[in-house]
Amino acid sequence: QVQLVESGGGAVQAGGSLRLSCAASLIFSNYCIGWFRQAPGKEREGVATININSKTRYAESVKARFTISQDNAKRTLFLQMDSLKPEDTAMYYCAAVEAFGTAPYCGLDSGAYDNWGQGTQVTVSS
Repeated sequence: QVQLVESGGGAVQAGGSLRLSCAASLIFSNYCIGWFRQAPGKEREGVATININSKTRYAESVKARFTISQDNAKRTLFLQMDSLKPEDTAMYYCAAVEAFGTAPYCGLDSGAYDNWGQGTQVTVSS
């Protein structure tokens, strides 16, 4: 069914930037897609989501620093991460779930998503 493949992770110094990509396949027009992360010893949290109309939502901890976007034609999701902090260190996952309606609500609750990529590691050193 849906395949999600993340890329772009790596190791950077605090204050640096990274751009993550998620290549998606077999995703229909009505869907929610987003980025989630999990650090060792911490629970998984939603980072940013976007719907088919490009309506976005962000966790308070990343607002003004991260930007989520999508290329609908190429079925690719992006996460531009600027001003990275050590606390951003985590495994980052791309996730998607079918959504219905003309303006679907795409929340930050990871439990609502049922298609997941394998993740890409982001490490930010102080």
